[in-house]
Amino acid sequence: MDSLITAAARALATGDPLGALKRVALREDAPALALRGIAMAQLGDLVRAKALLKSAARAFGPREAVARARCVVAEAEIALVSRDLGWPAKALDAARATLEKHGDHVNAAHARNLEARRLL
Repeated sequence: MDSLITAAARALATGDPLGALKRVALREDAPALALRGIAMAQLGDLVRAKALLKSAARAFGPREAVARARCVVAEAEIALVSRDLGWPAKALDAARATLEKHGDHVNAAHARNLEARRLL
């Protein structure tokens, strides 16, 4: 990861979506698209966030299954917040399985949480 991506991720983790956008706004690579999508979700532009996350998931290569799975989980969270219950649960389940397989237990647990919330 390059320094701008790392700085943008840190900004998002601390609740500073505008700071993250300043670092990746003009970039079109997959990590930047994903971070922009998360930033837009934090700012409340869920439609734009969903589009950016879809683009990011498509842009990640075949060797970046974990990154694609993280995008799917973020998309599922946006769908849940938007009350879009028609979002495919199988995609979230597959993303969770990928995350577990690759040892990303934190995001896998988040995916399980989303699955449970969706059922409520």
